[in-house]
Amino acid sequence: MKLSSTLLLLAPAVVAYRLPAGPVAATRLHRLTRPLCTASSPVATAESELMGATPPTLSLLAPAKVNLFLRILRKREDGFHELSSLFQTVSLMDRLDFWSLPADASQPRCSMEVTPDSLGAELIPTDQSNLVMRALDIFAENTGETRRVHCRLHKAVPAQGGLGGGSADAATALHAANRLAGFPVSQEKLIVWGGELGSDVGFFLSQGTALCTGRGELIEPRPPLPARPVYLVKPLEGLSTPAVYKALGLSPGDELDGDDPAELLKSFEEGEGTYVNDLEPPAYEVMPSLQTLRDELRGYGFDAVMMSGSGSTIFCVGEPEEAEWKAKVAEKWEVEIFAEAFCSRGADEKLWYGEE
Repeated sequence: MKLSSTLLLLAPAVVAYRLPAGPVAATRLHRLTRPLCTASSPVATAESELMGATPPTLSLLAPAKVNLFLRILRKREDGFHELSSLFQTVSLMDRLDFWSLPADASQPRCSMEVTPDSLGAELIPTDQSNLVMRALDIFAENTGETRRVHCRLHKAVPAQGGLGGGSADAATALHAANRLAGFPVSQEKLIVWGGELGSDVGFFLSQGTALCTGRGELIEPRPPLPARPVYLVKPLEGLSTPAVYKALGLSPGDELDGDDPAELLKSFEEGEGTYVNDLEPPAYEVMPSLQTLRDELRGYGFDAVMMSGSGSTIFCVGEPEEAEWKAKVAEKWEVEIFAEAFCSRGADEKLWYGEE
């Protein structure tokens, strides 16, 4: 199994954490020792809680995403917001290991664990409130599949960052369940089931670039965009998506004026790109310091700097003019910085991200 060349563009990232300047200022540096996407052939650092030293049947990567543009068109009568957004996968990845087990009526049909070194491990549920468990359940319920599946999640994508990590994990679980069962379900049907799990889930079943409409569940795959460097700057403080939409302040039936999504899509597919996010103003109302951080990052000469989704991650496209920008940001902000790249999934629906 070879790694996709689009996922090997950047050297191992350095992630810097620093408390804002003040009387309690302190610094920690954490070096990511893995090259990007080597987790597609993972070596477990510890035995599985349930499976011990038995190697997983299947190991897959779950990429993060950014919204290259995000237009909020109106608030619907059902309370959801009608949107149009160009989603793009990036090479920051969770890893999910799966074990296929014989049917046993005395045992639950799916289970999961979280690696102790996962980001925020103590906060990640392993019951039916986790989208991975719900994805495995919805597959079994709709197909009658009787084999049991156990999943081990290694979390690397920050939560409450607008990066879609939980949705990516759920999509990966749907693909894994289908693959372990011999692909009885079409890609189109998996996307529909993904939409039942969450607005962003179906997107990750595309090749990594898609126009998402409705509440985000209507997926129009687009040709993968060229790989480009992208830096993800994630404040340690997260943002609540409901709080951001509440600050947007639309009532049912209200529309929000702005750029034509068709023209925005055209700008990216013609190689330019007009970056727009209608959730930036309400997000900055909820977290004013986030706008200050974004404005500072714009001063370092990136091609584009914008918040992803409902925040709190700011993504920076291209290479900066200021070589020492990471150190300068770390002097003032409590953030994680991930050096990543746009990535894509191959056209073969039987393979996943990082496989070709």
